[in-house]
Amino acid sequence: MAVKFADRMENLKASEIRELLKLTEKPEVISFAGGLPAPELFPVEEMKEVAIKVLEEGGKQALQYAATEGFIPLRKAIANRMNTKFKTDVSYEDILITSGSQQGLDFSGKIFLNEGDVVLCESPSYLGALNAFKAYGPKFIEVPTDENGMIMEELEKILDTTENVKMIYVIPDFQNPTGRTWPMERRKKFMEIINKYEVPVIEDNPYGELRFEGEILPSLKAMDEKGLVIFLGSFSKIFCPGFRIGWVAASKKILEKYIMIKQSADLQTSTIGQREVAKFMEIYDLDKHVEKIKAVYKKRRDLMLQTMKDEFPEGLKYTYPEGGLFTWVELPENINAKDVMAKCLENNVAFVPGGSFFPNGGKENTFRLNYSNMTEERIVEGVKRLAKVLKEVLNK
Repeated sequence: MAVKFADRMENLKASEIRELLKLTEKPEVISFAGGLPAPELFPVEEMKEVAIKVLEEGGKQALQYAATEGFIPLRKAIANRMNTKFKTDVSYEDILITSGSQQGLDFSGKIFLNEGDVVLCESPSYLGALNAFKAYGPKFIEVPTDENGMIMEELEKILDTTENVKMIYVIPDFQNPTGRTWPMERRKKFMEIINKYEVPVIEDNPYGELRFEGEILPSLKAMDEKGLVIFLGSFSKIFCPGFRIGWVAASKKILEKYIMIKQSADLQTSTIGQREVAKFMEIYDLDKHVEKIKAVYKKRRDLMLQTMKDEFPEGLKYTYPEGGLFTWVELPENINAKDVMAKCLENNVAFVPGGSFFPNGGKENTFRLNYSNMTEERIVEGVKRLAKVLKEVLNK
């Protein structure tokens, strides 16, 4: 008997980034491809102590099933952190713990999207979100985007003329892949439009605390008057991605749907993992840990951008992120970044070509660079190798 898969499998492809990372696992390759945190910053010794405390203080509970919504002390700590950092007004009852924020993206597609429904997103947007939504067969409309994020006049035009828009997906802080951040004025205008058209918004915020300059801006959720914003958060970039601890913060009516989906997907997120993250926050200073991360990433960002300025051919455009993990490069329109990538791999340096960040294709003359994972020495050497290839390609 022939094996027949569900139609939705036709919409799914392996993540280009994940496939690329397989090629960059050789130690000689300098990889700017993945959005990986710096492993030397993981609090390994502290987590040894935390693991022992969790098992000594409540080992039977830590190893047992638990409530789908998540460990209450952890949810309370997250609510307090959101309210302090992002100016929201949420309680622990507004929060569901997920297995990474990627699970929150998948749940969002499952909850809101029927085949043929419309998703609005920035142009470009996060590949992992696009792939999560594609399983549910939507149409994507890319809202024109400039150096300050989504252009509000264009968003309103689309909402005014498009039927069946089921949700809007945005990353206002240090966007993946561009590193851009929405200024306050644009956030306010966005929420005015959302309150007018009453469309659910997925606000993805894995990088918001990693600001190198200035003050953290209020989240869209902080300006949510009608319970339309679903905030996705994560400990992956500010702590340890291996725990796979993320969360959804949403109004009661919407969160109930996420809880139901969570129950059917995996019952709950790891009990012991939740307790260990909560215990770390109880006995150690997470803010101090984040400041340590920020100092390292800022130094690496500065070094990468300065080396790009010194070594890259003239005329190339690239973003100057105020935080986060990425910068975004635009080549002349006649240059395909995948061709550049092939030559770079021959020189043992890697990045992510930008075309896959555009759900409807195009813009193959772009690519994303990550500066968080490589050491300072490897950043300089890697950018020099990349610059050498770019000069060869552009001089042909």
